[in-house]
Amino acid sequence: MVAVPAPGSAAATTQTARALFVRRAAWRWEEIAFWVLAAASYFIFPGHLVLITQAMITGLFVVSLDLMFGYAGIPSFGHAAFFGIGAYTAGILARDWWGDPLVGLVAGALVAGLAGAICSQIVARLHGIAMLMVTLGIGLICYEIANKWNSMTGGDDGLQGMQITPLLGRFTFDIDGKVGFIYSFIVIFILYLAARRLVNSPFGLALKGIRENVRRMPALGIGVRAQLALAFTISAALAGVAGALLAETTQYIALEVLGFDRSISVQIALVMGGMGNLIGGMIGAIAYTVLRDQLSLINPAYWDFWVGLILVVIVMTGTGGITGILRRTVDRVAARIKR
Repeated sequence: MVAVPAPGSAAATTQTARALFVRRAAWRWEEIAFWVLAAASYFIFPGHLVLITQAMITGLFVVSLDLMFGYAGIPSFGHAAFFGIGAYTAGILARDWWGDPLVGLVAGALVAGLAGAICSQIVARLHGIAMLMVTLGIGLICYEIANKWNSMTGGDDGLQGMQITPLLGRFTFDIDGKVGFIYSFIVIFILYLAARRLVNSPFGLALKGIRENVRRMPALGIGVRAQLALAFTISAALAGVAGALLAETTQYIALEVLGFDRSISVQIALVMGGMGNLIGGMIGAIAYTVLRDQLSLINPAYWDFWVGLILVVIVMTGTGGITGILRRTVDRVAARIKR
């Protein structure tokens, strides 16, 4: 006979809390649909694997920003700094020392994470517009360093000459992007699962509490600065992995990986997909990448206008971006079917 905890007891409270986290961690239909379609795209769109791979890498980059901005409430105009640090770390390592992709991936994450940990000690002490200005300054500093340090980064000409060795000693990165797609898909999916576990943990709940009401959290015994610094560091490390993936799959790094435009584009993709919702970051990245690619083909001079117009429509339609729109639409259709 199984003992039932008495209402109000510590055991009952613990059981209720566990049930809450289990419900919060349950997979939603849009998550399942996204990853099934992403895997199926290898067979459905074999001629566009390079573009799809870059879109998924952008998705990981957006997820890293969502962890910092959507969950912890840390705005950033310089998140591309950590993306670029990861890319240049993996690229320089492959050009001058060791081209193993997994080693480059780990190195990109570690160096970007270390840079994030250092910067977080400043950012976690600030609020609002001060955070924006400091992150913008970090991005500009990294861009200028890469631009002036030509002997190491290649400057305006970009970093070239990377020698990426076969993955696991067997699978060579091909021009069709097949190996790059599979490699990126596996890495991004694993990191998505890790990020998902993180935001559905007590740490993720603490981040949401800080975002909603930063002044009340210390009363609950939560160190706000420490939590924000950790979130910033993890976010930077994830961005570094995304940058390293881009460097390894394209075997070329342009200076724009550190540019302000990339920081803004990842913000657009996050808002487009839906903040505070990891799968929204992935969906937003895919949508933004496809829109940018197709609209630039149709109208190279004014594609920004159309992306901006679409963004305004999505925001005006309701909260939650594309993901929120999809959920509300499915809920309405399901309600009508039940009637």
